[in-house]
Amino acid sequence: MAGRLVHFELPAGDADRAQRFYEDLFGWSFSSWEGGPIDYRTTRAGGDPGGAVWAVDSDERGVIVYFDTDDIDAQLARLAELGGEAGDKQPVPGMGWTSLCKDPEGNTIGLWQSDESAPAA
Repeated sequence: MAGRLVHFELPAGDADRAQRFYEDLFGWSFSSWEGGPIDYRTTRAGGDPGGAVWAVDSDERGVIVYFDTDDIDAQLARLAELGGEAGDKQPVPGMGWTSLCKDPEGNTIGLWQSDESAPAA
């Protein structure tokens, strides 16, 4: 369903510390994304939607929320028409397509379209 919250990400300078924090605070458990190009640790966070802690080398911080879309290309075009900043569409092999964007207020949001045929980048 378009617009449904489907995932969140928590960027971390120290992914081990961040993972321990959320394990101790909420009792979350994490799994590493094996074979991925980055240190990416997923969690069910007690239910849906799931999320992840991921290691970043930059000062990037703040929760990133991903919203579902049925047609990521059309949604990116609409986002730009409405004054947002559309990011590049990226494949997540075997899972779908994603894009990091900005709303007109400068908040980073993500778009997600499920598509098992998404190729490797």
